[in-house]
Amino acid sequence: MAKKSFFSKFFGFIGWLTGVVVSLAVAFGMIDGVLKIRFIPDIVMKIFGWIVIATTLIGVIISLMRLILKTD
Repeated sequence: MAKKSFFSKFFGFIGWLTGVVVSLAVAFGMIDGVLKIRFIPDIVMKIFGWIVIATTLIGVIISLMRLILKTD
């Protein structure tokens, strides 16, 4: 497998970090009631927001574990 260049790794990290920040921003918007879908009750939106936060944090933890435990 070819080695990735610094720029490839850097832009990959920037894309990943942007995804995490956007996911958290959307989730907190759902929880605070700023982001709404008219036909979905507020309590359901709050639950979905917490699910997004939980899955995002799980994804961050898994990514960090893969980085730390990498045996290359």
